[in-house]
Amino acid sequence: MAVSKEPAAVGKYDTGDGEAMCPYRLVLEHVTSRWGVLVLIELLDRPYRFSELRRAIGRVSEKMLTQTLQTLERDGLVHRDAKPVIPPRVDYSLTDLGREAAEQVRGLAEWTQKRMGAVQEAREGYDARKAGAEQG
Repeated sequence: MAVSKEPAAVGKYDTGDGEAMCPYRLVLEHVTSRWGVLVLIELLDRPYRFSELRRAIGRVSEKMLTQTLQTLERDGLVHRDAKPVIPPRVDYSLTDLGREAAEQVRGLAEWTQKRMGAVQEAREGYDARKAGAEQG
């Protein structure tokens, strides 16, 4: 039996690490996650304190917002500024890299809002075709 010497097909974002997720995918996941998108877009307007940001986003748990902010900070997108005052004050803002990412994400969010009617029509057409195929 002959063994092929050709390398396995590698995807554009595959680093060949097997099970480990490639860095591009991880950053993309962080930036486009449910809460990551909202944090980035909200911070485009101005810096926020944690509680302000949580209220502005709405329906996010303290734990999830904390994790999201830490992840975005680790990726270099969010700056955490802890002021040595009593009571403690922590402000979150975008880095230059974060602002760049946030503007891209905001563009996608605006496109989604603008084109939601077309998406809804497509969904309804799909559902109708699928229902017709199941009956027939």
